[in-house]
This record gives sequence, structure tokens and C-alpha cells, in this order.
Amino acid sequence: MNSDPGLPRYSVAELNQAIGSLLERGFAPRFLLEATVSRPQLKKGHLWLTLVDGQAAIQAVVWASQLSRLSHQPQEGDGVVVVGKLNFWAARASLCVQVLDLRPSISAVLRRFEQVRQTLEPEGLFDPNRRRPLPVLPAAIALLTSSPSSALADMLRTAGERWPITRIHVVPIPVQGAVEGQIRLRLAHVIAAAPELGLEAIVLARGGGSREDLAVFDSEALARDLAASPLPVITGLGHEDDTTIADLVADYRAATPTGAIVALLPDRASMAQELNHRRLRLRQMVQHRLQQECTRLEASRQRLEQLHPSQLLAAWRRQLSQRVDLLQALSPQRLLQRGFALVRQSDGRLLRSVRDLRPGDDLQIELADGRIEAVSQATHPG
Repeated sequence: MNSDPGLPRYSVAELNQAIGSLLERGFAPRFLLEATVSRPQLKKGHLWLTLVDGQAAIQAVVWASQLSRLSHQPQEGDGVVVVGKLNFWAARASLCVQVLDLRPSISAVLRRFEQVRQTLEPEGLFDPNRRRPLPVLPAAIALLTSSPSSALADMLRTAGERWPITRIHVVPIPVQGAVEGQIRLRLAHVIAAAPELGLEAIVLARGGGSREDLAVFDSEALARDLAASPLPVITGLGHEDDTTIADLVADYRAATPTGAIVALLPDRASMAQELNHRRLRLRQMVQHRLQQECTRLEASRQRLEQLHPSQLLAAWRRQLSQRVDLLQALSPQRLLQRGFALVRQSDGRLLRSVRDLRPGDDLQIELADGRIEAVSQATHPG
């Protein structure tokens, strides 16, 4: 074959090196790759897998040094989002994706959520009737969340503004990656220490993030731990639209971490207003009662005065005087003073009719100031 001076000439090694240089210059050092995991297998501590999307496939590897730090341990059929870079071995022109990080895709997260929900719901773990009431004025609570974090800062600030006398025991937990075991361990420690610390409720919180970041709170084992907690559990995970399995099991689900504190702790401004209202009502009730008692005592005092011997004697005197006046008004003497006279027969009987008198009978005529002796001369009936 004749050589064409216009064509580049390579050895195999040179060709592979040129391909490698081209990839390095023309391809992003890091990229995101959406795929489905196929045939994951460990070899000498490294995780080898195939990433497929239904139309194509590419080999991928997670080196042993990176495997323990993955936020998600992939399983067969998992939908994932990979943070990776290309690895090209020039010696054999072999290409694969080196996985730097890996997290479940939203479809995988929702599928896992639905699987756990279907497992736990028939057991009654989501039944609203099993939810316990929150303490009214909690003396102490445990706050499980990432520390330090803006969510924690907001929750502590809100707690200080609303009800600062509640003791808050902050229990730092990891919230990113394969941290389910660590969260469950911290939760178990809090529950064990609850009697000694006087805890009355547990808050499980995590700040904003994608729904994939909340996948750890879809754990079946964690959900069972929360359901078995002897203390009421309040969750504030992610954003208002995010719902996890932990939210469904909790005694109260808040839309945000700060919302969990608002739901659990009373507002001292509102409490002060309510106390002032009750104080006013109590004062009005006391004043009303005092007025009633004063009225009752005044009535009793008047009755006692009326029953005093001097008052009774005065009343009796008045009654006697009235009766005397009545007797005087009815007395014949009063009539005599008005010009009337009493005529009596000789035997002292009152003369009531001229028919009882005959001419010549002796009469006694009684006037107001004396008596007249008289003799009847004649009678004129009619």
C-alpha cells in the first residue's frame, strides 16, 4: 500500500493517546448523567456497574475510596443522577464513567416512597387516630437537625421569640447521604435520655433541598422508630410541598423547620394578651361578686336593724298608737264631742227607738261634758 503523505500516521499507542487528549480538551471535566443502574457488582472493593437509558449503555466505576462517601448506595434498576467524569485508559482504549457522587433520581425516590407507604399503611402507622396531642407548655424538647445550619438558626431564633423558657436540646444529625443509621442511633439516644432530661417532644427537621435530598426520611426502619417513640414527634422536613414517610408517621407534620417550632411552642405575646384578657374578666367577676355581697350585707344589716329591740319597741309603740287612734276614732266620746248625745232609760239601757219610751219615763241624756236628767213628756214616731 502506498503511503499518502497527506494523512497523519499513528502507532496504536499514539492513536489512543490522541483520543485521550481529544477527550480531555473537548469534554467537561465533570458532568451530570441521568441513567438507570444495571448489574452493580463489587470487585476488589470497587463498585462496577452499567449505566443505561434504554437506548445506550456505558460502563461506570466507583472507586473504593469514594464508595463509602456516596450519598446513595445504588441497587439494580435504581434511577440515579451521577456526578462523574470520563476515565480513558490509553493502553487499551477503554472508556468508562468514574462516579464521584450518585443520588437517586426523583422517579426512584418517589417509587421508594410509594413502596414504603404501601408496606406501612395497612399496619395503621398513618392512622390519624394514633397521633398524640402536642404538649401545651413544653418544659424541654429535643431538636434533631443539621448543625450548624440556617434551619437550626431560624428555629432557635423563633423559639427564643415565642417561648424562651423552654429548654431546647440540640442533637446534631447528618442529613445528606447514606445517613439513615446515624439518624436512628441519635434518635434512640434521645429517647433513652428523655426521662432524665425531662423531654416532652421531639422535633426532626431539615432545611430546604431537592426531594431527592429528603430520601433518607422515606426509610421504613426510621419510620418504625418514629412510630414507636414514647414522645410526640413533630417533623419539619424540606419545603411545604415535600412529604416524606417520616411526615406521615409523625404526630404533627409542619411545612418547614420553623413551622415545627411555631406549632410546638406557644407565642408569649398571644399568651400575654390572653392573660390580660383573663385578668380583666377575673377583675370584673370579683367586682360583680363584691357588689352582690355588699348588697346582701346591706339587706342583712337592714333586717338586723329592724330586729333590734329598740326598733321592735318603736314598731310596737307605733302599732299601739295606731290602735289607740283607731279606738278613739270609733269611741262614742268622739261622737259626743261632735254634738251627738246618748239617751238612756232609767235602767241605764240605751234608748234606740221612740217606741221604747212612754210619756213620763225618766231619761238620762249624756253629752260630751256631762249628763242631764230628764222626763219624757210625749213621743212623736216618724
